[in-house]
Amino acid sequence: GTCRYMSPHAYERRFPTCHLIPMFVDSEVLEETESEDGSIHQVQRRCKLDVDAPRLLKRIAGVDYVYFSQENTLNKRERTLHIESHNETFSNRVIIHELCSYSAHPENEDWTCFEQSASLDIKSFFGFESTVEKMAMKQYASSIKKGKEIIEFYLNQLEEEGISHVPRWTPSLDAPSSSVTTKPVCATPKLLHLELPVTPAVSIPVSTDANKLDADYIKRYLGDLTPLQESCLIRLRQWLQESHKGKIPKDEHILRFLRARDFNMEKAREILCQSLTWRKQHQVDYLLETWTSPQVLNDYYTGGWHHHDKEGRPLYILRLGQMDTKGLVRALGEESLLRHVLSINEEGLRRCEENTKVFGRPISCWTCLVDLEGLNMRHLWRPGVKALLRIIEVVEANYPETLGRLLILRAPRVFPVLWTLVSPFIDENTRKKFLIYAGNDYQGPGGLLDYIDKEVIPDFLGGECMCEVPEGGLVPKSLYRTAEELENEDISLWTETIYQSASVFKGAPHEVVIEIIDASSVITWDFDVCKGDVVFHLYHSKRAPQTPRKDPLVGQHSSITTPGGNNVQLIDKSWTIGLDYSMVESPLTCKEGESVQGSHVTRWPGFYILQWKFHTMPGSASTNLPRVDDVLASLQVSSHKCKVMYYTEVIGSEDFRLVATCISGFPNWLLAGVFFVCFLHKRQKSYF
Repeated sequence: GTCRYMSPHAYERRFPTCHLIPMFVDSEVLEETESEDGSIHQVQRRCKLDVDAPRLLKRIAGVDYVYFSQENTLNKRERTLHIESHNETFSNRVIIHELCSYSAHPENEDWTCFEQSASLDIKSFFGFESTVEKMAMKQYASSIKKGKEIIEFYLNQLEEEGISHVPRWTPSLDAPSSSVTTKPVCATPKLLHLELPVTPAVSIPVSTDANKLDADYIKRYLGDLTPLQESCLIRLRQWLQESHKGKIPKDEHILRFLRARDFNMEKAREILCQSLTWRKQHQVDYLLETWTSPQVLNDYYTGGWHHHDKEGRPLYILRLGQMDTKGLVRALGEESLLRHVLSINEEGLRRCEENTKVFGRPISCWTCLVDLEGLNMRHLWRPGVKALLRIIEVVEANYPETLGRLLILRAPRVFPVLWTLVSPFIDENTRKKFLIYAGNDYQGPGGLLDYIDKEVIPDFLGGECMCEVPEGGLVPKSLYRTAEELENEDISLWTETIYQSASVFKGAPHEVVIEIIDASSVITWDFDVCKGDVVFHLYHSKRAPQTPRKDPLVGQHSSITTPGGNNVQLIDKSWTIGLDYSMVESPLTCKEGESVQGSHVTRWPGFYILQWKFHTMPGSASTNLPRVDDVLASLQVSSHKCKVMYYTEVIGSEDFRLVATCISGFPNWLLAGVFFVCFLHKRQKSYF
């Protein structure tokens, strides 16, 4: 592989100076060693930089140049180049640490993989900490942007000199083994293998044009991103890794929510967290494996996947004009229709991933073709429109930026009425993707052939491709269910989730009471903090708290669309802690987005109260003025309201003694782990 072995040689040509980096003034070699077999070459340099900083800041700092120490390790045997650098100047005030790595792609020797990470820690800098941070980020971003351009410049220089191939290193027959004679230069070689947060390793052809070294990964899987958009993606993903304890979505999924909110980090984070909670609450990740559509849907739901459009997007066809929406709602109920639509969206995500692999470019959304021939006033049946609006609401909230284009064909006269009812519930960015054709306009210029290959146009639209989408028809009234049956089924579906939702207000905690008859029972809990920060407590009382009256007008069951939020307070204000009740678990502060699981082995019978309380940031003890951290935290919470989604369960004392006997002698932490696994297993059974 020519490029693979030329990359380190091109890199070396950057020194001792590099005219492509104006701030790079000079460099000198402090130490250089090579292993006896010639496989490892190590160089330690001191680099002199003229940082583009305000003159006032340079005068205050008392320096004109900044010096960095750089250690390079070229391993010809392993085909890697590791670079580690840190600042010497102001190292007691500012700590900068950078790691870079070049390596040959394991499957394509003409490609070079590149990884880079950097950390910045400003302890103090004469009161200009914020300025220094912005300046350092600007310089680093500029360096990253030029990185590949510089490598390519020196690669071209090598080729102009007639150096187009560097033979692969092979050990000399009379040379000793490198494992015996290698003398590392790096004072701390283990630092090269630290597991720091880095950008994904990306395989890039070194001869292509790109702005950044990881541009090929972005173009291959995510699409065109500006540096700011890329930064938003990395920051949001890092926040999820640090705060969200559940399943972390893929970059493509995170990017959809960022695009849906024009890369506003706070707005995207809010809707993404709500969607992740919704997915967990209703086990949407397992929908394709667990959902079996009823036969009525297979026979009368007039929609299905059909090849792909000219851009490689999966194509979904919906013959809405032939669908008996009233019959489907009367035969199935809203919940079954909603779950079927969700399964379609999940299948769409899966097909996008497959098409990304097939076409070699990011396919993040699909095209939907809606045929309205046959649409009439019976489609404006009010419960049917209500069901449609509800479906749109759920899909808009949880599958943003998945619709690439919507082609509406053969729109009849009644369509404007339906559009007037539906359009206010559709996001403005989504509405821009709608193309509406009346009559046979779709067959003319700017019509269907502009978006779909002639070979896959369905037969019912004048094409030659047989389409397997059901033709629909009226659902037999013998399949209709009574209003009572539909009502009961909807309730059972709405309460299928075992989680409950609650609101926590400042000064009004949410509390749940559990009565324990036999000591040595185990109370388990699992909750997500959907909004705001809360403090979780567990109390014990010998007497029962007063249960508040329930408002009969408040629904007792929450739907898949809007999981409601009740607030229940049980501990009487006249109660005194230590006298009327006592704390049995240390308070646990839980941040927004966290998922918390735990258990408690009860020592006494009585009443145990689980409490979620609004978390108030403590003020500074030495001053009445609010701290900066407090102000920032208060800005993150838009109101004095938090939301939690929780589930609790009690393992009886008999089950506890049985398990304890079977695994007696195990440490307590392992015992608690076994109970929690049993609790999760039992919870999973309740879903399926």
